[in-house]
Amino acid sequence: MGYRLTAMPWLPPAPGDFRPRLKAARAEPEGFLRAAQGLARHALDLNAQHSLSRAVDDWLASTAGQAAVSLRVAILGNGTTDLLRSALQATLLRHGLVGSVWVPPFGQVAQQVLDPASDLNRSDSHFVLLALDHRGLPLQPCPGEAAQAVAVVEAALAQVRDLAQGVARQGATPIVQTLPAVPDTLFGHLDRSVPGTQAALIDAFNQALRRDFASWGCLLLDVAALAERVGLDDWHDPVQWAHGKFPLAMEAVPLYADHIARLIAAARGKARKCLVLDLDNTVWGGVIGDDGLGGILLGQGSAVGEAHLAVQRAALQLRERGIVLAVSSKNDDAVARGPFREHPEMLLKEEHIAVFQANWLDKASNLRAIAQTLNIGVDALVLLDDNPAERAQVRQELPEVGVPELPEDPAYFTRNLLAAGYFESTGFTAEDRERAEQYRSNAMRAALEGSTSNVAEYLDSLAMVATFSRFDAVGRARITQLINKTNQFNLTTRRYTEAQVQAVEDDAAGLGLQIRLADRFGDNGMISVIVCRAEGDDWFIDTWLMSCRVLNRKVEQATLNELCAQARQRGLRRLVGEYIASGRNGMVAEHYARLGFTPLERGEASSRWVLELAGHAPAPVPMQIEWR
Repeated sequence: MGYRLTAMPWLPPAPGDFRPRLKAARAEPEGFLRAAQGLARHALDLNAQHSLSRAVDDWLASTAGQAAVSLRVAILGNGTTDLLRSALQATLLRHGLVGSVWVPPFGQVAQQVLDPASDLNRSDSHFVLLALDHRGLPLQPCPGEAAQAVAVVEAALAQVRDLAQGVARQGATPIVQTLPAVPDTLFGHLDRSVPGTQAALIDAFNQALRRDFASWGCLLLDVAALAERVGLDDWHDPVQWAHGKFPLAMEAVPLYADHIARLIAAARGKARKCLVLDLDNTVWGGVIGDDGLGGILLGQGSAVGEAHLAVQRAALQLRERGIVLAVSSKNDDAVARGPFREHPEMLLKEEHIAVFQANWLDKASNLRAIAQTLNIGVDALVLLDDNPAERAQVRQELPEVGVPELPEDPAYFTRNLLAAGYFESTGFTAEDRERAEQYRSNAMRAALEGSTSNVAEYLDSLAMVATFSRFDAVGRARITQLINKTNQFNLTTRRYTEAQVQAVEDDAAGLGLQIRLADRFGDNGMISVIVCRAEGDDWFIDTWLMSCRVLNRKVEQATLNELCAQARQRGLRRLVGEYIASGRNGMVAEHYARLGFTPLERGEASSRWVLELAGHAPAPVPMQIEWR
């Protein structure tokens, strides 16, 4: 079979009754969102996305829709972006986001960014995509003029930087994109080697942008890489550019929108954390219970065996970048573990698997159990399963789980999994490398807790060490990552860029606190972030978040003890905390009440709490406290 990326083959095909289902969704405003999300999880073409987007627009104008909006995105480009607007608004639903998408009139990029009274600067957008290609930047070719070529690239880069920083000053997160290469060449195979050609200028610009974007406080959308995967002749459509200034081929718009949406979702903490692997005919070829250890297909010398080996290799590479691995297989446990222990071609070993579920329960039940064991939501899971019936059952019962379609030929399994973008990342830190092992250690802790009847004895047995330190340059990237991806144990769900985190570091009157936790099973890494801002004699707790991996270990009490001690040293009188409901952080609605704070004001969606430092006595905690 051919592989067409623009068809998004990891998604199930659009339902034949798409239009009747959309019409029915329109007629039920209260159930519209769930129905629309169900439709958005399919591979919709541009016409279907436009229809869905129009329905979303109508629903957003309703009371229920206005209350559900959690995201506002603006698109600024040098081409016509109306079709992209419709595609993106429909696609955001697939990534768990309810967003409104706005585009200005054609050709108003600089005006919208730089004019304080512009529609953009009054829109209160959360993200602004600068959808510029080589035709929207001063990248005039100058073949053979090396010094001039450097100046041309620097001028184009400065223009994008100024636009991005203008967006950031308005409080939005700018998204900058690399430039797709052009398919036409002047020098043939020498084109990218001659300084100043269009191809060489684009290459140099992209290299510089990839180097500098993070220091501007931006997210990077690597459109150049995406266009190369699609194919430059298929990405660019000169007819559509000539007739309507459409910057890319119509067929590629849904894929482009998907990449924008997955990047925004990752920035909002919605990237998946765990890959759950089926075994028979997924990790190896054949059925271990029937074919036996010598009968399954795995390893060199067999096309099928090598394809399944590629799946294992991809899983291990994902684990190395921090994705947790689990197993869900309809099998006897001992039989399922056999190849992990005895097959010489197996790359995956039992120690790579954080949770191993081999039983005869349905997949949805096992996925719930895996999520519970790892203390993550089911929406953090991706299931890789060759069986279409199993995929359908999970999609029906747990639509939040990522379930890529798989073709019959296992040679495409890895490509479908990785192309789907479930594990999109906006950054990569040293702690990301350790996350998979941290979750596996957490599963071991859970097993120990289950075997211990006395909670206090269990906590003491962990031999925990909590390390507190102020925000610093070393931890800045990880702090920013936690602030932008933590949803459940997050009192306010405020999101900050790396530049804003640095501003907290420099605020002598406030406090930015990072907390790490280690125990006898290993280092959990950075598990909590606190931001306090001075308000007279008070510290206002702007941000308090914690990884759910360390729930019920008294870390909250230890943190409060240290906050009070720091505040007293500065002569402060009170701590003031705030809770803002986000729809996903209900577990901490009574956080401050549990810690002994008194309510100042309470509403359905938010509350404020106060703790008088003079009357607070430190709570005993089962851990050693260190300051770095």
